[in-house]
Amino acid sequence: MTQQPRDQPRYANPIQAPGTDEEQWRAWDGWNKLPEVELPTSGRVVVVAAHPDDEVLGAGGMMAMLAASGVAITVVSVTDGERSHAGGTAVTPERLAELRADELRASLVELGAGTADIVRLKVPDSEVAFHEDEVAAALEARMAGARLCLSPWIGDVHGDHEAAGRAALAATRTASVRCLMYPVWMWHWARPDDSRVPWSSALRVRLPGTARARKRAAVERLTTQITPLGPDPRDAAPMPPEEIAHHLRDVEVVFE
Repeated sequence: MTQQPRDQPRYANPIQAPGTDEEQWRAWDGWNKLPEVELPTSGRVVVVAAHPDDEVLGAGGMMAMLAASGVAITVVSVTDGERSHAGGTAVTPERLAELRADELRASLVELGAGTADIVRLKVPDSEVAFHEDEVAAALEARMAGARLCLSPWIGDVHGDHEAAGRAALAATRTASVRCLMYPVWMWHWARPDDSRVPWSSALRVRLPGTARARKRAAVERLTTQITPLGPDPRDAAPMPPEEIAHHLRDVEVVFE
């Protein structure tokens, strides 16, 4: 086994390691090789998020397009994201949960989806894997009649994202609803043509200018996630500008 050089930093997981610069992604020649996905233009779509902001970052453009077509949207927040600043001192977890819920509502308004139904399952943040069966049951109860489910990708290398995605897959299979999974952290730890990514099952959605502008405005509403809560390093923004850049392109990607 090859030993890691002593002077090379060690990271607990790929999310903590330095990420891929957005310029590398934008220069990638693989975008046009991804098939286009056709979104519903009527009916109802269920959007699952492990934390309030995942759906905006990973699927905000699609949500704007769906809303513009008159599609009804149900957003299911599996957790309230109350531990996004673990150890921070500026805001209590309880207050952070409510702030993030407010930010989600404001983001949905920016997306043109202000009438969306929002369901908060209130599973403890960072513990979704321990509640997978109950999350799947709660999601299944909301799949009846849905045309599509958008959920976190099961390979995102984030425990809550992957568990929420697995629960959504279980629910949609039982309800015979199509499930498309959006990545969030993949753009950080992966690289163009990365063999760890199942590109053969990837689909793309080209975002028109209006949807892209709406998504940018929605992201700006995620104040607790994109700006520091206070001077303590533990209150730093979980999504700094270099991460946000991955989610402001003119294309979104999902896996089927």
